[in-house]
Amino acid sequence: MKNTILVLILLYIQTDISRADLVDDLHYSRQTAITQAIEKVSNSVVGINVTQLKEQQVNPFFDPFWGSFLPYTRIFKVDNMGTGVLVSPDGYIVTNAHVVDNALEVVVTLPGGKSYDAQVVGVDNPSDIALVKIEDDNLPDAQLGDSDKLIVGEWAIALGNPLGLFDVNHKPTATAGIISGTNMDFGVKEAGHVYQDMVQTDASINPGNSGGPLINALGEVIGISTFIMTGSNYSSGSIGIGFAIPINRVKEVAEDLKKYGKVERDYTTGVHIQAIDPKLQNYFRLPTSEGVIITDVEKRSSGEKAGLKVGDVIMEVDGKKINSAKDISRVIDEGLHKVGDVVSLKIIRENNSMELQLTLEEPKSQWWGF
Repeated sequence: MKNTILVLILLYIQTDISRADLVDDLHYSRQTAITQAIEKVSNSVVGINVTQLKEQQVNPFFDPFWGSFLPYTRIFKVDNMGTGVLVSPDGYIVTNAHVVDNALEVVVTLPGGKSYDAQVVGVDNPSDIALVKIEDDNLPDAQLGDSDKLIVGEWAIALGNPLGLFDVNHKPTATAGIISGTNMDFGVKEAGHVYQDMVQTDASINPGNSGGPLINALGEVIGISTFIMTGSNYSSGSIGIGFAIPINRVKEVAEDLKKYGKVERDYTTGVHIQAIDPKLQNYFRLPTSEGVIITDVEKRSSGEKAGLKVGDVIMEVDGKKINSAKDISRVIDEGLHKVGDVVSLKIIRENNSMELQLTLEEPKSQWWGF
């Protein structure tokens, strides 16, 4: 009888231990690469609340006829929200330019609820990137990845403040999906933002996510969530098509904003051009009316250093055909070029095609070229 009781006790203890092991195994199995990545980055994600100035054309008579004669601009305050990510322990935060542009007041809230009045260090409107600073140290900054190594189909997790939910529990929410595409080009969009080489994801992104990090399964920031496609002019919710600025571009822009407070995109080349009309084509005996012709090259300019000469016909800039000075500016703007960058020109000189490299220089005086 004693032996039977002892066996039953041992079986009970063994069963209890097995149940405990099973619970531990189940708990461990819930920990995935996604949950670990979220845990690694969440403390670096902040909520941003902004008071901005906006302009609006107002018709005082609410009449389309009189309004065309007597409109006026009204400036008013609006509240905006977004997300940011800490990129250094001393309080530098990356977000979207459209989140903090024209800001009167910026308040940053860390996970846990601690809030700071923040300073906008710099805004680069073309890239839609801004750098914000709060005064504190030993803050949990995120690890930045390499967006040149993205794999279509790998995990992507969006962290942020959708619809202001950060204010509810003082921590970011997460959505998961995959990298749906890379190098997505949209050119110049509203408000002058240039969205080139964008990262596409089906991780749900909604209003308020702007400026938040898109991370991979290693817990590295690979992009900054920026805009979505809704499929409807009447819908603002996510349908699984969202886009992020690649983190390698963000790093480059943020470095300039930190050093100089801006990205120097005003440039000169010392090259003066003109569209080709039939008279010019006949006079210079040009083989085509396409492109633009160089009418002057300033001394000691980057155009002269590049070897450009009067009479050269510029056919392409960075591989894209051009027919006007506006075309050249558009190509350079869409490439998000800045002072010091080099662009490739395809030219025709005396019926011979050749390629030259042209450096964009800092303007020294008024100029009328490109």
